[in-house]
Amino acid sequence: MITIVKGGVTKAMGFEAASCAAGLKYEGREDMALVYSKVPCRAAGTFTTNIVKAAPVKWDQKIINERGEASAIIVNSGIANACTGKEGMDCCEKTAAAAAAALKISEEDVLIGSTGVIGKQMPVGKLTAGIEELAKKKAHSVESGTKAAMAIKTTDTCEKEMAVEFEIQGVKVTLGGMAKGSGMIHPNMCTMLAFLTTDAKISKTALQKALGEDIKDTYNMISVDGDTSTNDTVILLANGLAENEEIKEGTEEYEIFVKALHMVNTYLAKKIAGDGEGATALFEVEVVGAQDKKQAQTLAKSIVCSNLTKTAIAGHDANWGRILCAMGYAGVDFDPEKVDLYFESKAGKIQIIANGVAIDYSEEKATKILSEKEVKAITDLHLGEAKGTAWGCDLTHGYIEINADYRS
Repeated sequence: MITIVKGGVTKAMGFEAASCAAGLKYEGREDMALVYSKVPCRAAGTFTTNIVKAAPVKWDQKIINERGEASAIIVNSGIANACTGKEGMDCCEKTAAAAAAALKISEEDVLIGSTGVIGKQMPVGKLTAGIEELAKKKAHSVESGTKAAMAIKTTDTCEKEMAVEFEIQGVKVTLGGMAKGSGMIHPNMCTMLAFLTTDAKISKTALQKALGEDIKDTYNMISVDGDTSTNDTVILLANGLAENEEIKEGTEEYEIFVKALHMVNTYLAKKIAGDGEGATALFEVEVVGAQDKKQAQTLAKSIVCSNLTKTAIAGHDANWGRILCAMGYAGVDFDPEKVDLYFESKAGKIQIIANGVAIDYSEEKATKILSEKEVKAITDLHLGEAKGTAWGCDLTHGYIEINADYRS
């Protein structure tokens, strides 16, 4: 059984966190965070598919690909350290050196996450001063983890964190995480950062495989605005302090770990999607009755990425033609004359089309259903047993307002 518990990155044994106001961009709020393990961790990571990669992404990729181990993550918000050339990479080196000195670890044990404005150079002096403060403040408390989750926000309206407990051969294991993301969010990783921690003892290959496979069904299935960022990073640290028997691929224990990881990642992904810039609703799309998973996921993502569909959701308008249209240009084959479509929320469920044609439904009831904070479109292809789910949000005037003056 997997149980949800209060907390985030500090819930697992041996992990500490801290936050501080370094004044990198924001005034009057914390903008730096630390995640730290008392013992070295096995590390796994996945990163943006954008060819333009921020300096921290390049730094983390090298460490994870070559060593697969780390003890600390330094995260800042407000400045992305992307498109900053040699100076940006030098900043990563200075960040790692400062963290290594403050935490008494190796520079190679330091991973880095940055999010914010692209093209702006980092004020290194403020950054290193912040690291010294973080090292002094780090704590194992749930509160310190929550504050860290708040510090990594940019245009996010709330912190995003979750933790779960489960058993591996009778031993309690904990897995927690925090994430940020609100704009520049699109499948194939997003301006999203997610940091996950677990006290499970698990092999390096199993850890990387579990994370690499799970993002396909979680973070890669969300979209806010169709822009794939330069900084997308998901890092998973495992310090082994639960002292369970080592989890390896192809075992029952591995499947339990994968389920727990999926629960946390799904929650965080949905929180990102629902907190899209200017959004008023989480929009979930479930495609069922597909021939295979790839077909279902492709169609679900096409619907959730459609600007016309997202504006219809913003207007609580059951404009089903936009959904069929988005399916039609998704690049996979299906029979439009077999498609059924439903809308669902806490206010109820209603069928809109049957066999590709509108049925007699109540516009008033449909509007009521689509006026909730979480709404769902269910599309049945009647072609097979496979299904896929994607998450996004409505598109409002607020998105334009936020992004029109983001740098100022």
